[in-house]
Amino acid sequence: MGKIKELQTSLANKIAAGEVVERPGSVVKELLENAIDAQATEINIEVAQSGVESIRVVDNGTGIAIDDLGLVFHRHATSKLDQDDDLFHIRTLGFRGEALASISSVSKVTLKTCTDNEEGQEIYVENGEILKQKPAKAKRGTDILVESLFYNTPARLKYIKSLYTELGKITDIVNRMAMSHPDIRISLVSDGKTIIKTNGSGRTNEVMAEIYGMKVAKDLVHITGDTSDYHLEGYVAKPEHSRSNKHYISIFINGRYIKNFLLNKAIQEGYHTLLMIGRFPICYINIEMDPILVDVNVHPTKLEIRLSKEDQLFELIVEKIREAFQDRILIPQNDMDKITKKNKVLDKFEQQKMDFEKRKQQNEFQQPLRDEIQGYGSHENNENNENNESDESKSQPQLQYNNENTHNNDFQSTIQETEVNNDDYAQSQRTLLNEMDTDEQASTFDQKNGHETFNQDDMEQDIASQDIKGSVSKDASRRVPYMEVVGQVHGTYIIAQNEQGMYMIDQHAAQERIKYEYFREKIGEVSNEIQNLLIPLTFHFSTDELMIINQHKEELDKVGVHLEPFGGNDYIVDSYPVWFPASEAEEIIKDMIEYVLEHKKVNVKKIREEAAIMMSCKQSIKANHYLKNNEMADLVNQLRETEDPFTCPHGRPIIINFSNYELERLFKRII
Repeated sequence: MGKIKELQTSLANKIAAGEVVERPGSVVKELLENAIDAQATEINIEVAQSGVESIRVVDNGTGIAIDDLGLVFHRHATSKLDQDDDLFHIRTLGFRGEALASISSVSKVTLKTCTDNEEGQEIYVENGEILKQKPAKAKRGTDILVESLFYNTPARLKYIKSLYTELGKITDIVNRMAMSHPDIRISLVSDGKTIIKTNGSGRTNEVMAEIYGMKVAKDLVHITGDTSDYHLEGYVAKPEHSRSNKHYISIFINGRYIKNFLLNKAIQEGYHTLLMIGRFPICYINIEMDPILVDVNVHPTKLEIRLSKEDQLFELIVEKIREAFQDRILIPQNDMDKITKKNKVLDKFEQQKMDFEKRKQQNEFQQPLRDEIQGYGSHENNENNENNESDESKSQPQLQYNNENTHNNDFQSTIQETEVNNDDYAQSQRTLLNEMDTDEQASTFDQKNGHETFNQDDMEQDIASQDIKGSVSKDASRRVPYMEVVGQVHGTYIIAQNEQGMYMIDQHAAQERIKYEYFREKIGEVSNEIQNLLIPLTFHFSTDELMIINQHKEELDKVGVHLEPFGGNDYIVDSYPVWFPASEAEEIIKDMIEYVLEHKKVNVKKIREEAAIMMSCKQSIKANHYLKNNEMADLVNQLRETEDPFTCPHGRPIIINFSNYELERLFKRII
């Protein structure tokens, strides 16, 4: 008698659920994707006990026909594929036909649905089998209730993380779906508490303001670009809003959230020297392409993909991010809230008091000036657990907004502590975001015409910050404003001033940037002249390494690294290019060979850049080195002439701005 037998359907579904349904967040993801594929314009998600007790997803999509109800929870049953070729032209988020079958095998599912011109239906599924089906009152769309998740798989239930962690995972999924589909109204409620609620306006920056707060939303820069195969659209945050992990990088392909190492690297390369080592940006990038260029059928979670023409897409992302910051003034303002931070409870009380008085005044005058609200209205971001940042409004009553909570290094989520019900305030925020887009477009138009315009009224309204960090330089070569040197602190920091406030300049970082751009240019100009070594360097390679070296030997010769056979698998190098720092020649040659072995190509540009960074760091002014006034002024003037005067080659800030308002707050001239 044979030993091979076909698995029972219930057992096969449980095995599939091990890949598809990892945690409550996986259920939310699959149901949310189905709702979006059903052309829903409003999706409401309710979870109890972080989804372990129950998950309910309600949408107003097309619904499920009565004839299809018998196949909804069958394995590999889907309405999104008809033929084999359809697998290579996938435009929907779901397509595998495993989600509902896997979910129903490890939970108790109640589904209500109704389509146009049909009676509503309700079915109850347990352990993958339909136990009840009856007519029911239902609105157009689908209502799915998932209860007792993993009730029949205790091992999976045992390894669920804390409820706080699982809620964070769910919130993260909903946040990303909301960003990629801003035209859909999406809400998430956990145990009766609203976590996120979008308005479906179709504006991605509004959704990002809801998730990350207005402080980040104000510093978002819009990017767009096209190639023959790709269309790129997105928002990138200014470098000052960096994070300690890659979780805030959101990449979407045709509306699908994906994870891709090469595209993450492209984003980091686009910020090139604007971010410190170990810091990562906040950004949203959506890439539209022909589905034939991408394979999404790699993993059941559909997060991993394979792309065609990755190099082309890599260059597009790098180019557009660099263009976004090319002419912008990126001087960060000092966050005085960390110094003058009030008691949190008292601060909240004062916010409410000020808000009440403001509303009372508006009612008395009966003429709220909506155009002025956007200039005076502000908000406060709650504390970020990662950076302990808070954005306190400086000229107007404050309203609490959503905050970013970092649960652990694995994820971040946003939980709304105070629900804002003021329609006027919500409208003012939308108006502000609309104005930001308008200014962005106007700036782009003016740049194309060779000049730049500034809204003087907006500058007068924002007296509190007098912020120059978001503006665009009139002269690309003069991105640092003129300032008068006042003195030096501890032989390390230069103090300067102008009408916009006080500036602190790190003298080492400033000269490091100046010398880096100098060496980078000089190294790029030199030819491949060589300097002979007194004692040749010997390298031993394995057989497989030798094959790679022989394949790229001509490219190494072109950049001045000549490998000569020395018997067996040994090679010697008796010279090096003159642009190599003499003390680091051996190390650079080793790095170049290792780079060839790892990447199977020669990147001269990268090698020369690293050499320029190393040379600039070693030859710059050190801390505790006192300078004369004329030397400090000369250093500042040289910094103004650099291409990127705001960060050193390692990404550390060079200049920090203290506005006049912040200085007056320190001395209690303004309360």
